Amino acid sequence: MSLIEPIAAAAPLLAGWTTHGLLFRRRLAAARRCPLTQLLTRDGWEKAAMRRILRGNAAVAVLDLDGFKAVNDTFGHAAGDAVLKATGHRLHLWAGASDGTAGRLGGDEFALVMHADDFHAGIEQLHELLTAPVDWQGQQLEVGASIGAVPTDGLTLSEALAQADQAMYRVKGSGGRRGPRRDQVTAEVGPEVAL
Repeated sequence: MSLIEPIAAAAPLLAGWTTHGLLFRRRLAAARRCPLTQLLTRDGWEKAAMRRILRGNAAVAVLDLDGFKAVNDTFGHAAGDAVLKATGHRLHLWAGASDGTAGRLGGDEFALVMHADDFHAGIEQLHELLTAPVDWQGQQLEVGASIGAVPTDGLTLSEALAQADQAMYRVKGSGGRRGPRRDQVTAEVGPEVAL
């Protein structure tokens, strides 16, 4: 028996494994994306965030939609889904332009990792983008956004997320929960700077 015969016999099996491996990788990639917003889920986002942080000069932001429950309660879950989809799309575009990545942590809470300078310069634009009305079946759905962010210098991702989360809740505590406030940027960057 020559060496070619066993290889030829194994070729269909190897082709099957290759196809199976490709399908598995595609399913895994799909599982790391939120089916509603198409953003990375927490696990996928954290992996991307760690890679971005290792490159340096990064910031992590956590944001929560204000008034989202009222949209769901008033117009129904389909309207809430429309707001989440629009938010996901807006965050994806903004993060992509800022050398960053957006993710959906769950519910109406999202996270960003990006170049720190882009975040400081663009926080007002981000807030405007997130609070722009969403057109749904002839209705203009409005939500606010509370944003907390910190530079990641010397912090682990877990520490940066915790600090950004605390900053976001300080923003909410100062009135962010009242609903959409496009006239006021409800964001806090770092432990001492509020915008």
